[in-house]
Amino acid sequence: MSFSSPPTDRVLARRRAIGDQIRAARLYANLTQETVALRAGMGLVSYNRIEQAHSSPLLDTLIRIADAIGVPLAELVREE
Repeated sequence: MSFSSPPTDRVLARRRAIGDQIRAARLYANLTQETVALRAGMGLVSYNRIEQAHSSPLLDTLIRIADAIGVPLAELVREE
């Protein structure tokens, strides 16, 4: 199944919120983007694009990021 339509405003807003939550958790853990990317087994540019909400990560990638930061996945994707 392929989705060709652009993401809705709600999806973009959630993507930004998740990026913000990832950044906050990373900063709270006193980690650099480079450290998290390395621990998660991904490139720094790819990681940065997720934090900046320029790309939409796969669930597996979010799990690896949560593990790299040392937080539960739910902390990164919770809605407030």
